[in-house]
Formats: sequence, C-alpha cells, structure tokens
Amino acid sequence: MKKMAAYTGARIFDGERFFDQHALIVDGDIIVGIQSEAALQNNTERYENIALSGGLLTAGFIDAQVNGGGGVMLNDAPTPQSMYQIAEGHRLYGTTSLLPTLITDEKNVRDAAIEAAIEAVTSDKGVLGLHLEGPHLARARKGAHLAELMRPVNDEDIALYISTAKKIGTLLLTLAAEQVTPEQVRQLTKAGVTVCLGHTDCSAADAFARFEAGATGVTHLYNAMSQITHRSPGLAAAALDSPDVYCGIVADGHHVDPIALRIALRAKRGSGKLFFVTDAMSLVGSDKDSFQINGREVKRVSGGICPKLILDDGTIAGSDLDMASAIRFAVAELDVTLSESLRMASLYPARFLRVEDRGRLAAGKRADFVHLDGKLFVNHVWRSGNKLETPVKPTQFSHYDLAFR
Repeated sequence: MKKMAAYTGARIFDGERFFDQHALIVDGDIIVGIQSEAALQNNTERYENIALSGGLLTAGFIDAQVNGGGGVMLNDAPTPQSMYQIAEGHRLYGTTSLLPTLITDEKNVRDAAIEAAIEAVTSDKGVLGLHLEGPHLARARKGAHLAELMRPVNDEDIALYISTAKKIGTLLLTLAAEQVTPEQVRQLTKAGVTVCLGHTDCSAADAFARFEAGATGVTHLYNAMSQITHRSPGLAAAALDSPDVYCGIVADGHHVDPIALRIALRAKRGSGKLFFVTDAMSLVGSDKDSFQINGREVKRVSGGICPKLILDDGTIAGSDLDMASAIRFAVAELDVTLSESLRMASLYPARFLRVEDRGRLAAGKRADFVHLDGKLFVNHVWRSGNKLETPVKPTQFSHYDLAFR
C-alpha cells in the first residue's frame, strides 16, 4: 500500500486556525486532513514523514489578476505556453492558481487568449481560467489601457463570454458600468460568468444597479474608478458600502496609500470580501527591468516599499508585486493579522471565484500549499501534491524583518 505523505515540523494554518505539533496529511494530490504528530508515531507503515524545519504551512495563493510574469506578458503572446510561463513565474512566490489577465487589445488578441485558456485549464499547471480586463472599459478611467480600443458590450460578446465560461469554468470580466447594461450583466452572471466593475467613472447608483444585476466584485479597489466624495460617492464608495461585493486590492505601497487601504479593511472587516491581487506584469519572476505594453515602454523605478512600474508620462502600469510580498506588506504596514493576510491571499479569492476545491488546507481539497519561513518568505511550493524544484528567486519588500503574529 502506498504511504500517505505526512508533513511535520512546521506550524499549520488551515484557513481558519493555527495548529502546532501537527502534520498535514496528503494522499497524492488530495489533502486528507491534519493530525497531531504524536498520533503518527505509532503508524509509520501508513505514513511517510516529510520533516520541515519550522516555518508555516498554508494554502497555496490564488491570484485573480495577473497580466504577466516569468518575463512574458499575456497580451504579447496569448498562448497556452505563455500562460504556463506566467504561472511558473508566480509559483516561485507561493501562487498555485491564477487567472492570466488580458488587458484591452484587438479582437483577434482577445480571441486567441480565450482559445489558449480553453487548452491551458486542462493542464494543471496553475492556470485557473481567464480574466479579460477590457476592452469594455471607460476612456475617462483608462489607466494604462488604450482608449481607442474601448467599446460597449454587444450581443456577440455576450454569446462568446457565455460559451467561454462553459468551456473553461472560471471567466472573470472587468467591465465599466458605462459599457454594459444591468440586463447584460444579468445575462452574463446567470450563465456563470464572474463580473467585476472597474475602469469606470460611474455613479454609486449606476454601480448599485449592476451589483443588483449580479456583478460581484470590483477590480483593484480605488484605482481607475470614480472616487469617494461627500456629495457624489462613486464606485469606490459603492463597493465599500456593499457587504456582499468583493474587492481586489493591490497592496504594493504605490497603487493605494496605506491609509486608504486601512479604511477599506475597516469597511469590509468581518465580511471576508477584501482580497489581494498583484496586477503583476512580466517582470515578476524575471531578471528584466523593463517591458513593452501596447508598444509603449514600461520601466521599473526603484524606491519606496516596492519598485514601481510606470509609463513615460508617469502613469502606473500594473505592478512588480508578488503575492507573498503582499502578505508581508499587510502584516507590516496595514496592521492586518497574519491569519487574515493569509486568507486574503487564498481563502477569499477562492470564494470570490467560486472554486471550492482550493483555498484551505482541509480534507478533500487539492494539495496546493506553501511553506513559508519565519519572515514570511517562500521556502517551497506544492501544487496537486507535487513539490516545486526550481530555486526560489529573491522577492520584493525584503527589508521587512517579520516574525509570526
């Protein structure tokens, strides 16, 4: 009889609470459960002991917005191979499932990304589905996207997105309220498409109308959206005032000031609706210092907590963030507990994307997990029970000297 793997010697966080002097039991690609190390001592015929030297075992991270990684941008090469390369670049930092994200581009590029995702999701190489961030965005809040390619959602788009969701399982659309009607949102979400509002200058009333129609999230809270003012609350206010709406945030010290992030955390406290996204570009998991986006150069600028990625005009163009660094940033700068920071990187995005087989270390879940050291840097990563053998690259935010909280 093949032995089950028993990972011992590390603290374990199952998504709800911590376990000391316990073992994570894995049978192939599935988690069996968590048992005390003492209970395993007299059952060596059943378990293979894999001893870890301290640190923390926690669920693999899930990233719903990843434009690139490992030296490649999805827009430049919308192929299954590029999606695998992006996933591998982020797996170095604890992300075991992600949505490759295509920003606003030509129709043929979008269609190629959809075909690539249909193939990639069957590979178990970290590609969970697809995130289309455009072209149905508002020019007034274009950010680094090309305004001339933005347009409303039409019937052909709806048919394509519904068909795609059926084939890949997880399709996330970022849509501006100006470019989609509540009825169109209702059609999409009833068919299983996940809809976020983003890159929009809409009023709070327009946002609420689309939330009521089935939109369940907001893309990179505060960024590229109508802001909070005392007489004209925009999307940011509507999102924070809606207890059922999920908000992805980019916790890199550049996209959103820590004060605004702490306000969002207080507004969403107790609901589990605030989660990390990296909005990462190709440089994560790569030794490069610049890249092209729609023919424009994006440069890495050092300084602050994390390097910043900007266009020549100073516009922020995605991030240089990895998920483990977001966790460290939240613990060090936002006064978020370690347990909540870990949930924001795993359990909450799993709930948002409705993927029930991951996000926690519990019986019956996929064996996707991460071993962190005492300063919350990644030691090892497992996906479907398979250990990553590639040497881990240095990560950002390395100046933090953290201990477990």
